[in-house]
Amino acid sequence: MSEIRDKGILRQLDALTSKLRRRQLVGARESALETTLLMKYIVSHAKFNTIHELIAIIKAAGRRLVEAQPKEHTVGNIVRRILRLIREEWAASVKKPVEDDDRAKDDESEANTGQNTPTPLSPKQSVTGVDPYVPLAGADISLKASTSDSQYSLSNFVLHGRPHREAIDFASVYATRANQSAKPTKSAQSIRPALISAIEEVMDELETVLDNVSNTAKDHIHSDEIVLTLGMSRTIEAFLKKAALDRKFTALVAEAAPSLSGHHLARSLASAGINTILIPDSAVYAVMSRVNKVILGAHAILANGGVYATAGSILAAHAAQTHQTPVVFCAGQFKLSPLWNVYHTYGSLDFANPSHVLGFQEGQLMDQVDVLNPAYDYVPPELINVFITNDGDVPPASMNRLVKETYDDEDYQL
Repeated sequence: MSEIRDKGILRQLDALTSKLRRRQLVGARESALETTLLMKYIVSHAKFNTIHELIAIIKAAGRRLVEAQPKEHTVGNIVRRILRLIREEWAASVKKPVEDDDRAKDDESEANTGQNTPTPLSPKQSVTGVDPYVPLAGADISLKASTSDSQYSLSNFVLHGRPHREAIDFASVYATRANQSAKPTKSAQSIRPALISAIEEVMDELETVLDNVSNTAKDHIHSDEIVLTLGMSRTIEAFLKKAALDRKFTALVAEAAPSLSGHHLARSLASAGINTILIPDSAVYAVMSRVNKVILGAHAILANGGVYATAGSILAAHAAQTHQTPVVFCAGQFKLSPLWNVYHTYGSLDFANPSHVLGFQEGQLMDQVDVLNPAYDYVPPELINVFITNDGDVPPASMNRLVKETYDDEDYQL
């Protein structure tokens, strides 16, 4: 923790770390909001001379948070997203003056010569390979031909395959700027207000994620359909209630034993006027032939398109596959993690209290068996049809691309 020297930051970090370790902070969205607030406090109060020092402070704080609760993926996701925002804001603030100065020099030289001459393409120009500020002879034909040819060039294909990276990456931009001794270097402190504003936008997104995910509910649920869900999920609750404003349907809610969290969801949906039927987990396969759609909530979305979801989700997904019923997961993009499933195929991310399965009063029996109460199931991508996120519908195969657009490669491992 040599990167963090501010006592105020350390106090805030210790407080959140303690909450995560003691399970006083439970839930993906709640953990994400608390982490975002901490990142905002660090950016506001941290003392740094260069942007690399700020990144080191953020990474050090992120490592402590992840070590405190490695099973809560959203904590690391928010830290990685803040790191990307820092690099984007710094790159934008560094490149803008350079480009403006170069453009001013080009305009001055054109005015002195009185003629327009083509200039060699630079790495800072557009991906199409055509400089919009340099006129071309036969503009209509040449521009069209250049654009058409460049769309299928190997270099542009590589660039399009990595949308989260530009031709000039963060390190090269910083190095170029640092080497320009003739020009004054830009202070890293100058982007602090822009970073705080960007973090506040992340907070606004987290606060409105349930509404944004639910906006397309009426497009996925149709009248007289029977949908099945499992356990308690605030995202699913908001999604079904929003759909009920325009559609009349029946919701089958599996109780998700032994936590029985499905009882809370069933009561909430019924109070909203939705025709709701509570069923035991053992009846999921029996009713699947009547179900039109399976809609589940996600705890974490992995880079390969797999999901950690409430225990029992794998049962519903396999039953849906047998009856060729679509399986839909609703989740905000803040749950998207660049990590992969490092456990075996049916590995659980976390385990709950075993006394919910077999009470401690059964002392003689408990001495002879090992009791496990998995909190989550891993659902592989081949059992999932689509993800409904706050940024639209995403198929499982596109999750890896979405990860590359959301996080930087060097931040996968904090």
